Amino acid sequence: MPAYDKHDIQRRMSGALDALKHDLGGLRTGRASTALLDPIQVEVYGANMPISQIATISAPEPRLLSVQVWDKGNVSAVEKAIRNAGLGINPISDGQMIRLPIPDLTEERRKELAKLAGQYAEKARIAVRNVRRDGMDSLKTDEKKHEISEDERKRMEAEVQKMTDATIADIDSTAHGKEQEILGK
Repeated sequence: MPAYDKHDIQRRMSGALDALKHDLGGLRTGRASTALLDPIQVEVYGANMPISQIATISAPEPRLLSVQVWDKGNVSAVEKAIRNAGLGINPISDGQMIRLPIPDLTEERRKELAKLAGQYAEKARIAVRNVRRDGMDSLKTDEKKHEISEDERKRMEAEVQKMTDATIADIDSTAHGKEQEILGK
């Protein structure tokens, strides 16, 4: 059984790109996005739960999010979790409905967020390079076990490098797009 698995390498590289897209989705731009609240965990019923499992989140206006909490007893816990999330949003409670007006971003905050987007992209690039390294190592292992020839190894290494280059190009363009969106360009 060869150690090299092209589909596994492709899957892992795509996984790094998907993780980046998810991370970038949580970054705040000037617009209200329900993805902004995805990472928030709320302490209810003695456990931490994602906010999406205890409330309905919607964006009725471009600069407003609304959170409809299903159980009235959890409203204060949801408010507290949003306040402590470090998003710079001040929740306004209205019964079981919590309104979240999205404030304008300061230039300084935009630069911080753009820098954070760059850090997320670098994390994704490192993940892809690690996948490439694993692929190259397994090709060398297969060659040592005489399961593939030197020519096959070189051809497959070029294939792995091509996948790496393509994935990193996707990461760069995704991160660049998000940075431009954050900086309002």
